[in-house]
Amino acid sequence: MHILLIHQAFAGLDEAGGTRHYEMACLLASQGHQVTIIASPVSYITGISSHAGNKTKKQTPVPGVTIIRAYTYSALHRSFFHRVLSFFSFMVSSFFAGIGVRKVDLIWGTSPPIFQGFTAWLLAFLKRVPFLFEVRDLWPAFAIAVGVLRSKLLIKLSLWLERFLYKQADKVVINSPGFMEHVHSRGAKEVILVPNGVDPDMFTADHSQINPWLVKKDGHYVVLYAGAHGLSNDLPNLLQAAKLVEKESAIKFWLVGDGKEKPNLVRQAEQMQLTNLEFFPSVSKLEMNQVMAASDVCIASLLPIEMYKTTYPNKVFDYMAAGKPVILAIDGVIRQVVEDAMAGIFSEPGNPADLAEAVNYCYTHPDMALQMGLNGRKYVSMHFNRKDLTEQFRQVIESTGKMND
Repeated sequence: MHILLIHQAFAGLDEAGGTRHYEMACLLASQGHQVTIIASPVSYITGISSHAGNKTKKQTPVPGVTIIRAYTYSALHRSFFHRVLSFFSFMVSSFFAGIGVRKVDLIWGTSPPIFQGFTAWLLAFLKRVPFLFEVRDLWPAFAIAVGVLRSKLLIKLSLWLERFLYKQADKVVINSPGFMEHVHSRGAKEVILVPNGVDPDMFTADHSQINPWLVKKDGHYVVLYAGAHGLSNDLPNLLQAAKLVEKESAIKFWLVGDGKEKPNLVRQAEQMQLTNLEFFPSVSKLEMNQVMAASDVCIASLLPIEMYKTTYPNKVFDYMAAGKPVILAIDGVIRQVVEDAMAGIFSEPGNPADLAEAVNYCYTHPDMALQMGLNGRKYVSMHFNRKDLTEQFRQVIESTGKMND
């Protein structure tokens, strides 16, 4: 089967960002499928073009997987308006790139950004093949809840498009059980849960190589946040927690990643005169293994918004696979995973004192923290293994593709 995936934020193992789709594409190709991905040459995390000239290019990282880079307006981190321009530029360019892809059996659309979902539907309609729509977060509901989407016209358009895509999709795949009610209530015909997960083998320590992050560690107890530095991630809460524990000189906070809010966070840290916190740029998934190996405890954080209780953040599964205890400043369905696994500590979202207390607990109870890390790795290996989840996704794809027979 030839599968065409439209995905602006697609990232390979040598790029910053989530690599779920790259890993799944490789596994699907290993089972005989052909996967073509139309992606942006501009990193969704850093806003930097990783491909010279920002022109359409083809790559074949492994046999059976082809990546086509379609033009994308690159100033997506300048403002929300510029981000929307980036979304629309990719929506148009990916359509024309997709028209040129021949003998497709299924179109796989994914959101966010939701606008590329329209491209996927239109290509499926024109090519007369099934349309599979994957929902990775509840856009535009999240954007409205955070307050970044304020235009009444754009909200109306986005809500209409969301319902349209749910109704038009032959099947809708969600990556969190918290999304089920929302998607069903907006007209989806068939909704299937294939949750976020992780390949534990990607976070197995390689003691044969020198880890430069251990040099950066310099004997400190490292509290790691790795991922997007956006408004939703509530990283000012983490900065305030760092201030509360600065008397303990052994504790060091690392913030690894990029995003629209990073310049503001750097300025805030300077104003707070934080000496126990350091910012690092985004790293590829291949290097993230080394970053994780040098850390002692990892933080996942989102704003204290009701909608965010529905999410399964990728980084939590990565932390657990790396065998690190998780301090979870997110309530809801992901809290249930961490608590069932006995893999970390819940910290009330938006409460820096509670976050600081959790950091201190892990620091002063190293044996307990170590056990939580071991528990987490065992749990995700059993219940959220990417290979098993890709097998579930393969079955969904093949059953959807057969709808056109």
